[in-house]
Amino acid sequence: MWKMANRWRCIIVLLGVLFGLGIEASSWHMDDFIKALKELEDRNPDLRPVHLLRALRSASSLTDSFIQHYLGKPRSASPLHSNVSTYLISALQYHITTNNQEVGVVLTGDGTTVALRPLLLGIEAGFLRRLRWDISSFHPSPSVTTKSSQYEDLGPDGCWDNLTSPQIFTLTHRPNLLTTAQVNGGMDGLILAREVFKSRFLKLSALLMLYYDHQLDQRGLDAAPRLISQHRRENFRQLMESSESSLGVLRMEAVATVQMHRRMKGQRSMRLKEKKQMMTVVNNRVKELLLKYTDCPAIVPRCIWGAQPYRGTPTNLTLPLRFLYVHHTSTPSQPCVTLQQCSADMRAMQRFHQDERGWDDIGYSFVAGSDGYIYEGRGWYWQGAHTLGHNSIGYGVSFIGDYSRTLPSAHSLELVRNKLASCAVQGGRLVDNYVVQGHRQVVSTTCPGNALYSEIQTWEHFREVTFL
Repeated sequence: MWKMANRWRCIIVLLGVLFGLGIEASSWHMDDFIKALKELEDRNPDLRPVHLLRALRSASSLTDSFIQHYLGKPRSASPLHSNVSTYLISALQYHITTNNQEVGVVLTGDGTTVALRPLLLGIEAGFLRRLRWDISSFHPSPSVTTKSSQYEDLGPDGCWDNLTSPQIFTLTHRPNLLTTAQVNGGMDGLILAREVFKSRFLKLSALLMLYYDHQLDQRGLDAAPRLISQHRRENFRQLMESSESSLGVLRMEAVATVQMHRRMKGQRSMRLKEKKQMMTVVNNRVKELLLKYTDCPAIVPRCIWGAQPYRGTPTNLTLPLRFLYVHHTSTPSQPCVTLQQCSADMRAMQRFHQDERGWDDIGYSFVAGSDGYIYEGRGWYWQGAHTLGHNSIGYGVSFIGDYSRTLPSAHSLELVRNKLASCAVQGGRLVDNYVVQGHRQVVSTTCPGNALYSEIQTWEHFREVTFL
């Protein structure tokens, strides 16, 4: 009885704090969201994270039958007023506007965008020790289709209006299934849900700060802890592979969700044949999701690193290509380990290529930082200016730094050697038997540096041939 009374006192205190704060954060940045949570926690140090999450869920009207099926009915001591912490409550009001603005997402320090609703629902599930994955929190409205799709159906990314004080996030196109922000939030929610088993009484703001605000040193991800956002894709893949029953649980939960949806509409239950079809669809969707968000690397789009427009009209590549040409930037000579540093390097290279060399754009197709990300140059479809005489038959990928004597970080090498190349093959952009070559093999240059060139000679697809 005492425990129950103490729990209600915590909730009542929380509501009083919420009414009194009226926090209006300056932007939709994860740091601002964490600060708002921390202020709530500081004003009530005895408040447990699970109670904070439940109260936010209740205040945000996340009380539909699907969510309650997984997390239970949120308790609140009194009806919540409409002006309760406008910033925190509106953060969970996820939707996509008619002009493709994605609402309910935040920009993180590493340059990725995360939807807060699946993130917080996933963490709450971890505190409840019920890790059934609510696919309705990953997708705004549950639906069933047996139509096949390619992984391109998943995840349009987008652009922020301002990276210092982000307010509006606009998608590149209308989503067919899920946005990248939704997937990022869902992956982070699942990863952190597992973490709270070990740190059940850790403050929510502290958990998010550890995950999203870790500062890398010059060794990049090679020396970083595992539980940070830059390791999102590796951690998510590991979670899916470590639990043999993950897909089975997901299939059953998907069927249960659709069954509930039908009951609410007064429709009949699915027959056995329909259930089997549903499980096949879920299997296919999960495979597509893993392909796009774990086999492929995270690529920082041009709008995030601040690219200037292409000068003129791009020449489209004829895919698939047969070559992957490896470069180093030489200048900048040092590896970059933050979004700000890598973005500044990208802008400097683009200025040099456009203004000094007179090219239409930055020459490389892609550039690898040491912060865990690939940066989009001319991308998958535009012909680059990276390897004279060979730009129409191959992609040019450069590592930021001078690698005459030292190697790029092991993580960045892995991103290019396996992740980026595998993604290109799976997406029909590189042929299966593509050839890796160093810049120096086809152009008179020392690029990509002696150390890096020695390294790529050990890669499976490296070949000595000099031309098609």
